[in-house]
Amino acid sequence: MREIVLDTETTGFDPKSGDRIVEIGAVELMRHMPTGNTYHQYINPERSMPDDAFQVHGLGDDFLRDKPVFKAIAQDFVDFIGDSKLVIHNAAFDMKFLNAELGWLGMPELVWERAIDTLAIARKKFPGSPASLDALCRRYGINNSARTLHGALLDSEILAEVYLEMIGGRQPDFGLSESESQRETTVSASSERVGQRPIPLPQRLTDAEKSAHDAFIGAMGETSVWSRLS
Repeated sequence: MREIVLDTETTGFDPKSGDRIVEIGAVELMRHMPTGNTYHQYINPERSMPDDAFQVHGLGDDFLRDKPVFKAIAQDFVDFIGDSKLVIHNAAFDMKFLNAELGWLGMPELVWERAIDTLAIARKKFPGSPASLDALCRRYGINNSARTLHGALLDSEILAEVYLEMIGGRQPDFGLSESESQRETTVSASSERVGQRPIPLPQRLTDAEKSAHDAFIGAMGETSVWSRLS
């Protein structure tokens, strides 16, 4: 079973008012195990960046000016996610933007049934408690000190670790799902092992991105879920 942990950064809150996606980050899980395969893309929104949004993610007009527009990367993104389930924190927000961008291009929209909303899971699991990504990192003892600004790939990597904790790590069926259909989507990673690909995937990360990723993983410490699984 393949899942994609996904996050976006945008110019604002509402695509109907002209807001656009400026960054997509995604992490591949296979049978609840990280494969190391990721997707990361900055996007030129073809509009100016509001200061409120800039304060959140730090992506300004000068930085995004030479990045590809969504139309240029849409098919690569769709090919990467395939028909996999999409693990998203506050899925309604990201799905709204992704479907707006795809819809403007006349491409098929992503059906809601594909989304696994970790915000909804957290609110059900810990009713009345804060359910932000930072709050969940504190609850599970996950080091997110590298998250000084929001970043789609970094947030996807952190969310992947949070998601694995919420579903029980290597035993995702333990005490989480209630319906048979839910249990079918949480196969224990201990029952099957993911073999190496016969042909390695092409490197998608730049050297700078790989160095930043390695530094982030190292800062988590050897006891973190991400370090143990990867």
